[in-house]
Amino acid sequence: MPATRTLPTREAADLIDLTRALASKELAPRAAEAESEERFPRDVFLTLGRAGLLGLPYPEEYGGGAQPYEVYLQVLEEIATVWSSVAVGVSVHALSCYGLAAYGTEEQRREWLPDMLGGELLGAYALSEPHAGSDPAAMRTRAVRDGDHYVLNGAKAWTTHGGHADFYTVMARTSDHRTRGISCFLIPADTPGLTAAPPERKMGLTGSTTATMHLEDVRVPVHRRIGEEGQGLAIALSSLDSGRLGIAAVATGLAQGALDHAVRYAQERETFGKPIIEHQGLAFVLADMAAAVESARATTLAAARLRDHGLPFTAEASVAKLVATDNAMKVTTDAVQVLGGYGYTRDFPVERYMREAKVMQIFEGTNQIQRMVISRTLTRPGRGGITVVGE
Repeated sequence: MPATRTLPTREAADLIDLTRALASKELAPRAAEAESEERFPRDVFLTLGRAGLLGLPYPEEYGGGAQPYEVYLQVLEEIATVWSSVAVGVSVHALSCYGLAAYGTEEQRREWLPDMLGGELLGAYALSEPHAGSDPAAMRTRAVRDGDHYVLNGAKAWTTHGGHADFYTVMARTSDHRTRGISCFLIPADTPGLTAAPPERKMGLTGSTTATMHLEDVRVPVHRRIGEEGQGLAIALSSLDSGRLGIAAVATGLAQGALDHAVRYAQERETFGKPIIEHQGLAFVLADMAAAVESARATTLAAARLRDHGLPFTAEASVAKLVATDNAMKVTTDAVQVLGGYGYTRDFPVERYMREAKVMQIFEGTNQIQRMVISRTLTRPGRGGITVVGE
């Protein structure tokens, strides 16, 4: 049962229709096999890119779709309903373009963004390090100025699309200052010295390649630094707010997919002479699952609308990420329970959905980090203000 949606324009509704059609015809038939074989579906991203779905939240003048985040997130959710690895990849690609779009010079944006948003190129975002997952200010990767270049050395862990991306947005330390000593660089994948370690062997999202990227004397021209020297952490933290909304949307779509499978099964499976959905005990489980999906969607879109209106949304993005991913874990676990023994087999996708939900409580900042972000905003001056949209 597809989600019921309210969209701001006819164009947005057409985008959802296009996404649902692509998800049904191009993604759903391939997802189980690709995940089982741990095969990265690079061609799928080309298909989505050529359909205009990789640059939706960015301006048309640079090759984007000029869609509000409210619409972009619902497109992500539709993809995640059938294939979370691909939806995560689309979110990561958007994240990898954010620094250039928001902090690059006009010359940089015009030179690089059209190719990045046009569908042929795929991006990766390299922030985390093996010892500094939730504390990016502790990174050790270094960028040392050498004339009109920087020379980068270090390692970046948990890089989605690592080894498959066409470009990498990399954060590296340019001074010892903890918060103002990090800078942002846009590095082509074929730059000498930039290599990928073997992919991680993961519990879920096995169709999404995750690898450590090694930088050994990687020479990057100064004009490929995004923003000012020392502005990298601010860029990273700003981009993570939007990235958390992306993961919230993916988690919501994943939960919706699990709910859909559970409802179909409960309608078809009979015990004691009637479909199991007619047994109150199980019907109430499904009702709670539906409520969890709807609450995740509403929370995520509420934060997206704040972003679209140019209002602060850091706390709301953390709330959305926390609620949506915790709910996805609960909903997918319950979906396995609804299917009983069949839910524990790979004949049905709900066991895969359950494995995929777990990591969503971890990446883009663990849910413990989200609780820290939320708690720190509770007593800030100005919280709870009223803004009249349109004035």
